[in-house]
Amino acid sequence: MQSLWATQIRDRFPAVVGTPQSYMDNAGGSQVLDVVIESIKDYLSGTNVQLGASYVTGKISNDRVATGLLESAKFINADSGEVVLGSSSTQLLHNLSSALQFEEGQEHEIIVSACDHETNVAPWIRLAENRGYNVKIWNPNPNHDWTLQVSDLEPLLSPKTAMVAFTGCSNITGTIHDIKSIVKFIREKQPHVLVGVDGVAYTPHRAIDVKDLGVDFFVFSWYKVYGPHISLLYAAPRTQKYIKPLSHFFNPSNTLFDKLNLAGGNYELTASLPHLVEFLTPSTWENIAKQEEALSKTFIDWISTRPDATLYGTKETTSDKRVPVLSFCIKGWDSKDLVEAVEKEDKQYGIRWGHFYAKRLIDSFGLEKPDGGIVRVSLLFYNTVEEVQGLIKVFEKVLAKN
Repeated sequence: MQSLWATQIRDRFPAVVGTPQSYMDNAGGSQVLDVVIESIKDYLSGTNVQLGASYVTGKISNDRVATGLLESAKFINADSGEVVLGSSSTQLLHNLSSALQFEEGQEHEIIVSACDHETNVAPWIRLAENRGYNVKIWNPNPNHDWTLQVSDLEPLLSPKTAMVAFTGCSNITGTIHDIKSIVKFIREKQPHVLVGVDGVAYTPHRAIDVKDLGVDFFVFSWYKVYGPHISLLYAAPRTQKYIKPLSHFFNPSNTLFDKLNLAGGNYELTASLPHLVEFLTPSTWENIAKQEEALSKTFIDWISTRPDATLYGTKETTSDKRVPVLSFCIKGWDSKDLVEAVEKEDKQYGIRWGHFYAKRLIDSFGLEKPDGGIVRVSLLFYNTVEEVQGLIKVFEKVLAKN
């Protein structure tokens, strides 16, 4: 049942209410909150000057951008000196991997997850190749809905392990990993190991507290959390000694922002973030979880009735187990062909096919037609139950013709 809150909140997203298009590709990027759009326009119209000036407009710009950085840090319960903003999560992790220097004269190993978006794999493989480190792959377990299990991680850990990188939530399966428990397990086995978590697919759906999770690194993209095209990287205080500055030699290097901000930061986008943080209250997060449960249940209840369908990820629909990122294949169908058939039948529904930069995970599925990847329906709280039901009817029409 569609909640009154979810119905009313749609009006806060101009793109959602201003078009007949049903946005169901949200794991690739969300629509943007009204006050964020207004803030960006206001900044460019009134305070668009280079930072650091002492004249009146310059001071206003300085304050707005500084506040944006501070509030974005508070959003994940971090200090402003522990975060840096950048163009994308991919770019931020490549910057971090370029700056990260472990102790020399020792053998090091890095563990990456085959469940991840390539954003949280490629930078660490590149680091290992450049430094002569060994890479181990933590594979998702097909017997547990292709999720990461600590029982599979344990044999990979050793005193040589320098870092473990994994995702908080797969952008394919939508299944939530228990970040806090995994970090605790790693700490108990090898306390020195740094833990980096890709939160891109998880952060749009649930509140984040990096201190409670215990992570060393955490990255996510604001443009998937109802905001602008900018991303955030957190680094815990204990990691700072490993991070060498990438910025100009005469710049300060006390904070993560000082070390990894390579100039040209997007001021108008940074200045818009406090408005988004203000919107995402504890109450809002509770309502998001409730609405997403309804969306997941509507779709999974349907696809579970089809013997020709394989859903990748848990069939549980509660908010502690999954987010409404719903990926599947239909026997006898190429995923690309199925999506195009849906678009031909009804142009309202925006869904996608492919591997979504999680090619290693897709390959592990052993798909009938791997080049087409999977079909992904990725929803957010501004989607409605009625939209999901409408999409199901279109799928049924298309599949009935085959």
